[in-house]
This record gives sequence, C-alpha cells and structure tokens, in this order.
Amino acid sequence: MAHLFAYGSLMWSDIMARVCGPDAAPAHPPQPARLSDHARHPVRGQDYPGMCPHTGASVSGFVYLDLPETAWARLDDFEGGDYQRSEVLITGPDGQPLRAWTYLFKPECVHQLESGDWDEARFEREGKARFIARYAGFGAVAPR
Repeated sequence: MAHLFAYGSLMWSDIMARVCGPDAAPAHPPQPARLSDHARHPVRGQDYPGMCPHTGASVSGFVYLDLPETAWARLDDFEGGDYQRSEVLITGPDGQPLRAWTYLFKPECVHQLESGDWDEARFEREGKARFIARYAGFGAVAPR
C-alpha cells in the first residue's frame, strides 16, 4: 500500500474521509511529516493551496500511511486537473525518509499561485466550512 503526503485541505481527517469514501477511508490517523525543497502557496481565489518545487524551502504536512488502492482514483478526481500526483521523499513521523505520493501543482498552472505560505490556521478558522460546503457532493461522485 502507498502513502499520501497531505499539505492542504486533506490534512483534516474529516475532509480526507469524505473524499476517500467509507470503503477507502484511511486505516490510520495522519501523522506529522515534512517535505524538503518544496513550497506551499495559496491558490488565487480559493481556500486551498498548491505546492511546487522550491530549493531550500520545506512544507509541513501529514502523512496517511498505507492508503487502500481504491482511495487513489477518488483522490485523483478530487485534486482535479491543476494537480499531478508525484512520488516524493518525505521525512516521516519517526524522522526517517519515507516515499509517499503527493499532489503537486502543474508547472503550467503556477501562475494561479499567490506569494507566501498558505495559512492553515486561517483555513481552519475561515475557509474550512466554506470548503466543505463547496465540495459537499463529492462523496456522491463515483470514482473512475
């Protein structure tokens, strides 16, 4: 089974469970992790971020270990056309390197990213409820 490094809305386990659906929900709670040489930025006009390579920067997030195979099609659909699933080497919860998949913002879409880091606390406070309402019907979408 593969691991997911989440750095935006999927860091919240309730959102992750909704996206994956009841048959593919993560078996383990998310654990802190870090990805080096990448930066996370707000997406213009959205509540969620995008991430792209950036030498010297790092992104804190969470890793979901051992996701069921059935979760990946739903995650790919959820992330949409501006993101590409990419394998990266993160620093796992035990401080050791760990291979995981993450969703990077496609190079042709980076013009949509704003400067600065995406604000997790602001998302929790102001954006999460709006984000969930906007994607409320996602659970009804059949995976590919």
